Amino acid sequence: MSGDTIRVILADDHAVVRKGIREFLTEPDDIGVIAEASDGDEAIALIEQHRPDVAVLDIQMPKRSGIDVCRHVRAQQWPVGVLILTAFDDDPYVMAALQAGANGYVLKTADADDLVQAVRDVHEGKSALDPTVARKLMKQLAARSADRPIESLTPREMDVLKLAARGYTNKAIGAQLSISNRTVQGHLANIFDKLHVSTRTEAVMRAVSLGWIPPAFSELEQE
Repeated sequence: MSGDTIRVILADDHAVVRKGIREFLTEPDDIGVIAEASDGDEAIALIEQHRPDVAVLDIQMPKRSGIDVCRHVRAQQWPVGVLILTAFDDDPYVMAALQAGANGYVLKTADADDLVQAVRDVHEGKSALDPTVARKLMKQLAARSADRPIESLTPREMDVLKLAARGYTNKAIGAQLSISNRTVQGHLANIFDKLHVSTRTEAVMRAVSLGWIPPAFSELEQE
């Protein structure tokens, strides 16, 4: 496996499903599945051992769910992209996954090319949302803030949000704007508060829905 290969750990409790997903992911030359897990505890152990670039997780697994695994990864601050791959598009699952820190949420009905692109996007620090999920999330965000005033962002907060929409990490945003990581975190906290959201993905989608960021500017696919 070359140094440019995206190293992936795949976790799903169905061996047949894992086999199909692995075949989809490894068909291109730039993705390699380095380990597979059949439950949440095994997924955490493999992620800790191998520190992959991306972990592709099912939601419903024995011992720990994919959402629990994602929370653990974020709590440990491991630099691993998390892509939820599931059959469930229910709003509570989507919101729980995003709030746990997942970088993407793709349905198992997605085409092979879309799944491969989602892994690449997550590896690059971008958000990857299934179009069906993105539309539902946009509607939910609109309904949630319908009776709550949206505050305008400062020019600096808008700069931070635009870079976040491009998939920049906090460190990269800080370097681009010549500000500290702590300052970036503070700006993001203010953005979340003003837009009544709790994740970067929600913030970017809210900004798109408000017309503050054109859809083409955001890395989130809205169509």
